[in-house]
Amino acid sequence: MRLSLLQSAPTSSPEAFLEVLRDAATEAREGGADLLVTPEMALTGYTIGAAAVRELAAPFDRAHWAGVAEIAEACGIAIAAGGPEAPRYNAAALFDATGALRMSYRKTHLYGDVDATQFDAGEAISNVIEFGGLRIGLAICFDIEFSEVARCLRRAGADLILVPTANMKPYQSVATRLVPARAQENGVAIAYANPVGFDGTFDYCGLSCICAADGDDLARAGDDAPALIFADVNRDDVTRVRADLDYLSQTRTELYR
Repeated sequence: MRLSLLQSAPTSSPEAFLEVLRDAATEAREGGADLLVTPEMALTGYTIGAAAVRELAAPFDRAHWAGVAEIAEACGIAIAAGGPEAPRYNAAALFDATGALRMSYRKTHLYGDVDATQFDAGEAISNVIEFGGLRIGLAICFDIEFSEVARCLRRAGADLILVPTANMKPYQSVATRLVPARAQENGVAIAYANPVGFDGTFDYCGLSCICAADGDDLARAGDDAPALIFADVNRDDVTRVRADLDYLSQTRTELYR
């Protein structure tokens, strides 16, 4: 599977972001990508406040989510996008290249007051589905900073974890150290899509990355400008990494109390 990650600047409205997304989806498909991943809450902006979340949150077949599905079908590319789901969840949804909803997820680990005042926490780790020759799971931003989340997804069979995120300065080390470590310790590829620039509250640090199952960068954006990055991830490469060193097969869960 050829992946593309959109590192976008904050936008002022769902309509403005959908214009950015359409252009990115067109470019990604022209670049051979099968799947495009956006940042966390990219559809509306992350720090919009509780009232705006309630106003803009929608089911996955309506409003801005329907716009994502339409773009996926029109451009012939799968899209995993982040935005608000009704009534007030920080969510991500994967639409295939026909615009059909294939999976969705609600953020389970809320980051401080900025999340707690805007969103309700999800109550389940993502399911894992077969998609494009890989088994794929979802996490959102702060979720991936908890080792248990990636480990649960690996135990469920994930080869690739998609992570829409909205990580801000001064926490660049999450992108440069923690995400590669999550990939390596679990033998899973990770696609971490982050915005860049200031939204009036946070200065997002960019550094979107696609990490191989051994933790190496397959592609990484810079920290100062919007970008669209590409990399290929396939099951054979994941299998080779696990054959060389598979931490999961050597865990001693009876000791971890």
